[in-house]
Amino acid sequence: MTCSEFSQNPTQGRLLAVGDIHGCRGLLQELMRQVAPCAEDQVVFLGDYIDRGPDPRGVIDYLLDFRQQWPQTVFLKGNHEAMLHNFLAGRERLRYLLNGGTTTLYSYRKKGQLTIPPSHLQFLRDLRLTFETEHHFFVHAGLRPEVSLKNQKEEDLLWIREDFLKSKYRWGKTIVFGHTPMGKPHLKPDRIGLDTGAVYGRDLSCCDVIRQKIWAVRA
Repeated sequence: MTCSEFSQNPTQGRLLAVGDIHGCRGLLQELMRQVAPCAEDQVVFLGDYIDRGPDPRGVIDYLLDFRQQWPQTVFLKGNHEAMLHNFLAGRERLRYLLNGGTTTLYSYRKKGQLTIPPSHLQFLRDLRLTFETEHHFFVHAGLRPEVSLKNQKEEDLLWIREDFLKSKYRWGKTIVFGHTPMGKPHLKPDRIGLDTGAVYGRDLSCCDVIRQKIWAVRA
């Protein structure tokens, strides 16, 4: 369905989610070219914009411009943004470096100094942990089973893997998440997983979570 088709019926705008980008700006630009967001759409980015990939700084620049054009966009925090925050605060520095943080730090080096623009720091501070609609719940990593949506802990929202992935617990909404790389999007009535390993030479994926339509690009 194209932008013009949506514009004929604004109530049918798409609810779009984008998986982990990890510095792959070129893939992100091509993916958004194919998706072609409309004014009636809302895009939710699931976190992990930085680290490992070739252009972390460029990804943040792109997302800031994207927000200017589409102010209803939602940006969630990933565990890599949380690790950068801790690094800048002087905490768990080795953990960040061992998890791909060097590419991000290098992208912000200027004359031997780490120089992160204020707009980028504010973007990182403003990231949300979750986003919720009537039928969908968006989060970076997943949820702790047997715990209500409102009582989830930040550590789980950003880092959980197997306990969430293996659980059959239901929260009453479709959980849309990234964080755990998969060979292809995980599309189930109650769960949609969209980290398809772009930074490892696989796909960067976007999903219209209402219609479960997928767009994917690969380097």
